Amino acid sequence: MFKKFSAEEVSAQNQVKASVQRKIRQSIAEEYPGLEPVLDDLLPKKSPLIVTKCQNHLNLVVVNNVPLFFNIRDGPYMPTLRLLHQYPNIMKKLQVDRGAIKFVLAGANIMCPGLTSPGGALDDEVGAETPVAIMAEGKQNALAIGFTKMSAKDIRAINKGIGVDNMHYLNDGLWKMERLD
Repeated sequence: MFKKFSAEEVSAQNQVKASVQRKIRQSIAEEYPGLEPVLDDLLPKKSPLIVTKCQNHLNLVVVNNVPLFFNIRDGPYMPTLRLLHQYPNIMKKLQVDRGAIKFVLAGANIMCPGLTSPGGALDDEVGAETPVAIMAEGKQNALAIGFTKMSAKDIRAINKGIGVDNMHYLNDGLWKMERLD
């Protein structure tokens, strides 16, 4: 998704109306209840919230020139990895084994066997089409943010094919873009 992402891919930046800003805050609060205490610090009501439209139907939510959340089309908002590293417990987590780390960091989708092998870990409460943090065996910070293609129970049962779409990973274009000026 963000493999070759750069500032040139931005097609429009719009400061949103207060009603749209409330809607974005509400959907983020519903999706990530763990962010509720710090949501006013992250998305202050007084500072302008800018929605940046990019190619491939991608939207970035930007506050003070810092991208905080992104979504594709009208899908759920997902935090950037920098935000996830600040607040690591806001998303459900899936863990890949050591063998999958280099592939995930190259942008590959997460395959079911990488999650079900001895080094991997699945949270059975994760449903299909859910944003998740991808952790690595032996590491404490998330290395990617993904969107599940099937539920955790199906991943364990089927154990074949792509289990999680890799949306945003360490050292991709969005990670390298600390500020959007």
